[in-house]
Amino acid sequence: MSEPWIRFWIVLGVSVAAALALTVLAAVAIRLAARRRSWPQALVQRSRASFRATMLVVALWVALANALPVDGDVSGPVDRIMTILLIAATGWLLATLVLFASDLALGRYRIDVPDNRLARKVRTQTLIVRRLAIAIIVVVAIGAALLTFPAVRAVGASVLASAGIASIVAGLAAQSVLANMFAGIQLVFSDALRVDDVVVVEGEWGRVGEITLSYVVLDLWDDRRLVLPCTYFTTTPFQNWTRQGSELLGSVELDLDWRVSPARMRAHLDAVLATTPLWDGRAGVLQVTEATGGFVRVRILVTAKDAPTLFDLRCVVREAMVAWVQRNAPDALPVQRVVLADPAEGRPEEPTPTGEVGLFTGSAAAEARASSFTQAIPVISSDRADPDRPG
Repeated sequence: MSEPWIRFWIVLGVSVAAALALTVLAAVAIRLAARRRSWPQALVQRSRASFRATMLVVALWVALANALPVDGDVSGPVDRIMTILLIAATGWLLATLVLFASDLALGRYRIDVPDNRLARKVRTQTLIVRRLAIAIIVVVAIGAALLTFPAVRAVGASVLASAGIASIVAGLAAQSVLANMFAGIQLVFSDALRVDDVVVVEGEWGRVGEITLSYVVLDLWDDRRLVLPCTYFTTTPFQNWTRQGSELLGSVELDLDWRVSPARMRAHLDAVLATTPLWDGRAGVLQVTEATGGFVRVRILVTAKDAPTLFDLRCVVREAMVAWVQRNAPDALPVQRVVLADPAEGRPEEPTPTGEVGLFTGSAAAEARASSFTQAIPVISSDRADPDRPG
């Protein structure tokens, strides 16, 4: 075995040992820096593999630099390969650090608690920033690796020379993609939509399960998934039931007969709300809002802590009031009245109309009203004599 390769293996062994020792020392130092905290263990677990890979690439490069001749035909391609490997390992390390930082931020804010508005806001923004940062790291790493080739650098110079035309073409080609990306960023940082928000879109009620840079996934109440582009939420109105809080007010409407007693129904409603844990105690109102079409419309307004609880509460109240009407006020059930009588019996004789009176004809006021819509154009009767006609 030649002397350069003996030197290579010796330098490689020393470099690998030094890299492993540096890895162990870094892990110990991180743990000692914060003994009573849990984040050092998470940092070590996240970045151990990527940090070791980076150190091993550096060690291998140092060993090859000492073994290969400086002016040899092999040193150039080897240096390029090692540069690409180092760029990839460094990008991997940076990505793991981004994942660790996002996990640390997400761990400080729990969303499985009742008052989780701030936690949902932070979680949504953190997830979007993490995806964006990892995408930037990948793009930069790929670009840096490609720039190690002289031909690519020449192409890059020509691309920069025509950056104006290229940007216009790229903008037109990726218009929808860029629109969705900017819409996703706008949604996150405008606080208009967050993960775990309860929304109503396209007539569907569900919870925001995921927000990406291009689309939003809604977990609907019947276990379906509705996927919408981010631009939908920036261009179309939608209902957000948990924008400031999860408390909601809902209505229950009943069409009953005129003989119903609203006071007795109101007393029964108070008794029902007092016995159910679904009601949050903020509002419980019974009012008659309509009295037309042969019925009276009784509207009940109740409140609950969130949308699922409100749905169940409305069902409970509706069922209880229907049962009460059937049991205690059967005369208040909605009925259709039919009156049977002789058509000719007792009907007064109508006078014969002598003239037609309308909105625009039949009276002086009607004629004046009509003239305002005809710009007071004089009407010439057909029987008027023509002065220019002979005879």
